[in-house]
Parts: sequence; structure tokens; C-alpha cells
Amino acid sequence: MRDGAREFKNKRHPGSVLPRMSVPLIDQPNSTSTSQPLSRKPLRVWPGVAAVTLQWLLWFVVPKVSLDLAMFGIMGGAICGLAVILWWLLFSRAPWIERIGAIVLLILAVVIFKRMVHPSIAGGMMGMMLPVFSLPFTCLALVASATIGRGLAAGPRRALMAAAILLACGGFMLIRTGGITADAKSDLHWRWTKTPEELLLAKAGGEPTTPLANAPVGVVATNAAGDAGWPGFRGANRDSVSHGPRIETDWASQPPKEVWRRPIGPGWSSFAVRDNLFYTQEQRGNDEVVSCYNLGTGQPVWLHKDGVRFYESNAGAGPRGTPTLSNGRVYTLGATGILNALDARTGSVVWSHNAASDTNTKVPGWGFASSPLVVGDVVIVATAGALAAYDLATGNQRWLGPATARGGYSSPHLATIGGVAQVMLVNGEGVMSVNPSDGAVLWKYAWEGDSIVQPAVTADGDVLLGSGSGLGSEVGVLRLAVEHGSGGWTAKERWNSAGLKPYFNDFVIHKDLAFGFDGSNLACIDLKTGAPKWKGERYGHGQIVLLADQDVLLVISEEGDLALVKAVPEQFTELGRFKAIAGKTWNHPVLTGDLLLVRNGEEMAAFRLALPKG
Repeated sequence: MRDGAREFKNKRHPGSVLPRMSVPLIDQPNSTSTSQPLSRKPLRVWPGVAAVTLQWLLWFVVPKVSLDLAMFGIMGGAICGLAVILWWLLFSRAPWIERIGAIVLLILAVVIFKRMVHPSIAGGMMGMMLPVFSLPFTCLALVASATIGRGLAAGPRRALMAAAILLACGGFMLIRTGGITADAKSDLHWRWTKTPEELLLAKAGGEPTTPLANAPVGVVATNAAGDAGWPGFRGANRDSVSHGPRIETDWASQPPKEVWRRPIGPGWSSFAVRDNLFYTQEQRGNDEVVSCYNLGTGQPVWLHKDGVRFYESNAGAGPRGTPTLSNGRVYTLGATGILNALDARTGSVVWSHNAASDTNTKVPGWGFASSPLVVGDVVIVATAGALAAYDLATGNQRWLGPATARGGYSSPHLATIGGVAQVMLVNGEGVMSVNPSDGAVLWKYAWEGDSIVQPAVTADGDVLLGSGSGLGSEVGVLRLAVEHGSGGWTAKERWNSAGLKPYFNDFVIHKDLAFGFDGSNLACIDLKTGAPKWKGERYGHGQIVLLADQDVLLVISEEGDLALVKAVPEQFTELGRFKAIAGKTWNHPVLTGDLLLVRNGEEMAAFRLALPKG
């Protein structure tokens, strides 16, 4: 009776409190617990923050602390990038649509923006490795947007993440590169800034564009033999050795004095010098140029132009070989294979051939880098690892050496071994030596090294090969015993050493020692055993000239610093240093008399070296 009354009362008064029910809430169709979703845990961001922080330390800080650890830093940074992606996909707690969507957007952004970056980036190492180069920035964008947006609603958070990823990838559209250093560091500039070549072309004017009948003269110092000469690549013997007047080594009291300075078109040629004129090669827009300048003033005398342009993003535009002077002519090989014989005084063409088409050789990735070698009545050039000889008088091809499966970038090298004159060439298969009269192979030696550095010959007729391809390389210097017996020629290894690892910077031989670069450090090894003597200052991947009469080295660093270093075995000693030119400098310096010439792909300069009193 009471229960019935209570039930009647509840029906009459719906607001009355109902008694507790023991029925589970899940069985109540109108329960408010099912009208709102369960709250999601916040994003877990600390693993991503830790991974991207370590990535940036490895990628950008470690190489500055130690260049030897640069490759370790890059590899470690790539592993950290993988860790960031794994964190986002597996441990971030983000909705799966955001996890998958962010990775898909990242991949699409890299693919799309790669087609929109500056040609200097798209066509070089940065273009090929854009996913790797962009990794620290895209990882930072993902982690930063996830951290900042973790408290936002789904829509704003996803918009923030998409904007950050697009900004990280799109930023590469705003830059261009002037190439890379030997340690793969990019020379970055804003996309809208003009290159040094464009600035040169914009203000070029008044320069001779046709050969001159009478070249102007200037007064220059001469060496002890009365001849201010440096006939071509690395000097008369292609060994970067100068036998000239003794110079003052106290640069603190008598520093080198600048004689002139002027801009120049890009290219990695060095100089050839004779009397009051010097010669080099450069790029001027769509013209590959052989140029002649006055030694005393730096003013142009004549320019010879060929309507070709070689460019690759990593090293830049322009010819690579150095002119060769012989009997009133200048011989040049351009980056695309054009071989010229020009009148040294006027620049007029004696004859011209395309060595690439003559030898059926494709232009290699870094361009033809051979400097012509005159031997007797022929001029010999290397076309991507093979040798070809042309008649000096007519320009007709006299002989073609054997083809090689793997190319090369070194120049033919004349030597006398066992009383026999021969021409050596380092290529991708090792080193070979041929008879200069007919190109017949005398001997070969197979070696897995670089095909850039010139070979060297010791006083007793052994051959030194050098190689050190970039970061982390353990390839070094190999000494060969080359002999000619009744059974023909033989070449056997005496020793190999990792004390020198020249990449494309040539080494010199002096008093049973070899001086050169161990990576980016100047170093010295014992020539008899290959044992290291010392490892000195970093000069990047520069070049050197030996002043043999004074036991000193002139060193031009990759950054354009000029240094004077003792060429002795006891220890590394730098006698002086100053900034000579600006920009990446790979070109070989030239010392003629007391005048030092330096250049790179942007400018060239001449310095007068003081002579000792008395």
C-alpha cells in the first residue's frame, strides 16, 4: 500500500528524487555519460624535443668543434631524424589522422619544393640530398608545432603543423648556393643577390674583345735567371717548386705588399707567366675565356672567347685547366673539351679542336680539368682519364692513348724514369705511363684512389701517388718502385701512408720529405718510410708552393689566407699569415721572381714579396 502511494506520488511529481537504482549506467539509454567523448591524453612531446635537440647539436655544433667528426655528426643527425619520425608515429599520442597526415605532407612538400628551388641547388649536391639537408628543419618544424599546439583544438593545431612544415621546406626557395667547399659546406646566399660573375658582367666594359697587335708592357721583377716565367700548371716541372730569389720571411716587419687586385670570372685555372704577361682561363656568361693580362698592372691585354659554358653546382662555373706556354703560343683545354693553340702576344687562333669529340669522350661530371703538356713536337691532353696528342704545327691528332673505363681529372705529367722520358697520368684505374712519341703504354699500376692529384717522382726514380677523397678517408700516399729490366717495366709498392691524404691539393717533395695536406691540415711525412713527421695548422683544402732554396712553403688556404710555413721535419712552424683574397680558393698560386699571383673564382691579386736586406 505504501509502495503504491509512493509510486503514484512520483508520477505526479517528476521532480521528486527517485530512489537509488542498482542498474548499471550503461543500460540507461538517456545516461549523460554517453553524450560526451572521453577526454584524450595530451600529446607526449618530450621524446621529440630531446631527439631534435640532439640532432641540431650533432648536425651543426659537432662539425665546428672538430671537422674530423663532421661525418659522424651528419650520420648522427640523420639517425635522430629517424627517431623524431618514430616518436611521432608511435609515441606522440596524436590522432592517427595527424600522424599519417604530417608525414605525407612532409614528403609531398620536399618533392614539390625541390622543383621550385634555385637551379644552383636543384642541380647539385643540395638538390640530390634535399631530403637530408632539410631534415633538421622539417624535424624542428614538426616538434615545435606539436609542442606549441598541444593545447589547441584539433583544427588550429593541424593548421599550425602544416604551416610549419611548409615554411621549413619552402625556406629553401629563398636561397641559392655558390657551391660547396671540399668538406661539403654550402656557400649559401639569398636567392635574389647577384653572383660575383653577374657583378663582373654588369660592370665589364672597355676590355679588349679582339686580339691586339701590340700588347702593353710593364716593369716586373725577374728571378735569378733573368726570366720572369712560370710556363704553366705548377711550374716548369709541374711540381710546385720555385727556385728564385730568397724572400724576406719576417712578414711582421716586411709583409707582402699588394701590387694590384681585380675581379675575375669563375674558374679553377691557375696562371702561366712569361715576361710581362700572364694567362689564365675564366667564364664570362656564355663565353669560356682565355685571358691575357699585364703582369705589372693587372690590366687586360686580350681575351679569346669560345661560346660554351660549363657549370655544375658543387664547384661552380668555368674552366678547370691552366694554360701552357711554349714557343710563343699558349695552349688551353676548356671544361667542355675545346683545345686551343693561340698566339701568346695577340691571342689570335693558330688552330683549335674539340678534344671531347675527337676522342669520343663525354664531358665528365666535374668538367675536363687537364692542363696541356708540350713534349717535343706534340701537345698532350687528358680527356677524362685517357691521353691524346696533337701536332703542334698543324693541330692534327698524332695519337690516342688507350681508353679507360673510369675517368679522371689529373693532368699529364712528364718524367724521366730509368733514363726513359715518359708521360704519366693518374686516372680512376690507378696510374699509367706512356711513350710521348706514340702513346704506347710502358707500365700501369692499379690503385683504388682519387684521380685528381698529380703524381710526383723522387730523386731515385720512385713514383708517389696521393689520394684522400674527402671526410673520413683513410687513403693516403703510395710509393711505387718503378724499374725497367730485361722483362720490361715493373711497378711495385714500397709503402703506403695515411700521414698525407691530399684530396685535390697537390703535395711537394723536398729533402726526403713530402709536404701536403692531411685532409684540411698541413702535414709532413718521411719520404723513406712514409712515417708522419708532424701535422700542423688547418688551411682548409688549399694549395702550396715550395721555395726550395729557403726551406719554406707558401700556403694559400681554402679561405684565401696566405701563410708562410717552414719546410722542415722537426715541427710545424708558421712564420706569418695574412688575408690575400676573399672567397673559396682552390687555384694553385704562382711565384714568379718576387711577385706572387693568387686567384679564385671571384678575384685575383698580385703581391710583392720583400727581399732580404743585402
